[in-house]
Amino acid sequence: MKSACFGEELYYIHTIKDTISIAPKYFGSDLRKSAEEILRARYERTIDKELGIILALYDVRDISDGYLAPGDPSTHNDVTFDVLTFSLEVDEIMAGEVSELVDFGCFVRLGPIEGLVHLSQITSDFISYDRKAGVFSSRNTGKTLKKGDMVYTKVSTISLKNSIKDTKIALTMRPDGLGKPEWLKEGKVRERRTANRRPKRR
Repeated sequence: MKSACFGEELYYIHTIKDTISIAPKYFGSDLRKSAEEILRARYERTIDKELGIILALYDVRDISDGYLAPGDPSTHNDVTFDVLTFSLEVDEIMAGEVSELVDFGCFVRLGPIEGLVHLSQITSDFISYDRKAGVFSSRNTGKTLKKGDMVYTKVSTISLKNSIKDTKIALTMRPDGLGKPEWLKEGKVRERRTANRRPKRR
């Protein structure tokens, strides 16, 4: 199991080489700016199954002289550039903010994407949702969860699609040490109180 991540460990910089088609409408314009505009439209806010979510593109460079293909008025140019990406792995432990509560669980914001903690994965205790108060409450341990709470979660499954909106991240908070930091402290207090109530041996 990986250690907890607080954000920067999940962002990566990759260098990509590609070939772009520059349409006649760009002729006479600054070549680098034209290439950057084309590449941003192609790459930013997209998902690559190897790189993850491509957030931003920058430092467009090494643009080759354009060449023509028969019947195509556009020029074709080789180009090198860098991208900033965000990538998760299964079993990774993440710190995130609860962004929404729903009947079937809660969503947690993890950088540029949200993951779902199903109702059954919030805690091992029985838990119910008070929609009016906007809070989950556990029956036996007194744990509560509301929008804006910071929590530790573990990535259970990742289903990458072609867009951020369609990508599904399943999370869990059931293992010991996950969930709200206060839960861990509360659990230790209950353990101490239970130990203090144990009869002393004679």
